[in-house]
Amino acid sequence: MPRTTLLRQMLQQRHLTTHEAFAAQYERAAARLAELDRDPRLASLQVSPRQFDRWYSGELLTLPRPDACRVLEHMLGRPVSQLFSTAYDDDSAHDRDEESSTAQQATSAPPPREDDENPLDIVTRTRQLTASNADDATLAFLDSSLEGIASRYEQDGPYVLRPQARHVRQLAHTLLDGRQPPRTRRELFRLAARASGLLGYMAVNTGDFALSEAYCTEARELSREIGDLDTDLWACGTLSFSLYYAGRYDEADACAAAAVERAPRHAQSIRLLANGRARALGKTGDRRAVEQAIGQALRLSDLHEVPVGLTSCISFEPYGRARTLANAVTSHVALRNTAQVLRDAEHIDDLVEHSTSSWSRSLVRLDVATALLQQRTPDIDHAMALGREALRLCGDTPISSVYQRSRDLHEQAGPWRDHPAVRDYGDEFRTWSSQPAALAMASSAS
Repeated sequence: MPRTTLLRQMLQQRHLTTHEAFAAQYERAAARLAELDRDPRLASLQVSPRQFDRWYSGELLTLPRPDACRVLEHMLGRPVSQLFSTAYDDDSAHDRDEESSTAQQATSAPPPREDDENPLDIVTRTRQLTASNADDATLAFLDSSLEGIASRYEQDGPYVLRPQARHVRQLAHTLLDGRQPPRTRRELFRLAARASGLLGYMAVNTGDFALSEAYCTEARELSREIGDLDTDLWACGTLSFSLYYAGRYDEADACAAAAVERAPRHAQSIRLLANGRARALGKTGDRRAVEQAIGQALRLSDLHEVPVGLTSCISFEPYGRARTLANAVTSHVALRNTAQVLRDAEHIDDLVEHSTSSWSRSLVRLDVATALLQQRTPDIDHAMALGREALRLCGDTPISSVYQRSRDLHEQAGPWRDHPAVRDYGDEFRTWSSQPAALAMASSAS
């Protein structure tokens, strides 16, 4: 005889005793729950005839899978521990069963304990606690999406990749609104933090510094919640980067310095020292502090055996040596250390020229062009030629750093405005900066 469970009794009352009738109601409930919980996986759940027969007859050793339990509870309004427990048709039958079982237990069973629990309740609760709306495949998809964005960033740029990064962040946030065990939830926090960090970096490149600060703050808070120091320090470096291009040099240095103080030997401190502290200190004119920051960054590079070449600007990996030296060049430009700029630029020239980053090649050219104008005997023709090359390398994918440095070069060439090379650069700069993206950067800068 099949066991009369509460599930069987409720299905009989609702005339859902055939697979076809039950499946139709079940699939509608799954679709509603998917929308309510913002968990699209649930909408595809179905029940096979064999599953229905086992549920209806009560002949099952363990509860259904967690997602199926969620749909059943939503559909019938009862916990699954009750749905698959024995139901009674009336009170008299219940009373008779209690009387007979009491007499039997008096002779064959030990006295009941007050703390006895239903084993099915224990199993049900355990399943609820370990249930997750994000499996390993979903986490791997989000992780690989972020890696893909970072690897393609210097080719495709922020305007192409920003929608994808926003989608990853939104999906991670949607999943975090659901239920996961600690390991999965920690990974979702990490992925959400990194998606926010990438969006913060992109916002700097598009000249939206207020948005960048908000994203970086989110990335720091999420990573600190799970003790992810690597992402936390990277987000601090990106916030310093944003403050620098917003012209808030003292704040940019203070932000990077505080992060370095927390983890002075961490690999992420290379970026914090070279990109965060040294460049900001160069703008404030502190020569000695610039040299100390660059020296510390290079010593850390040796300690961590970082790549020699030019690493991606947006990578979560430690800065490579060429990237660190490129930042040193920018710091020395601000200090008007012309000879040092030209030496360092020559040292990394081959690595930069063979990199895939047109932005990096453009920025180094602009730094060298500025240094050539700062010499005791300015090399105007060479400087302007490098400036035009920089604009052409950046082409129709302008970023705020290239815009600011090309604008500064144009301003520094002002004393020679009647020189043909300066006029040619000025014409090309005005044409290049008339692009909608560059105009938005100009508006932000003003």
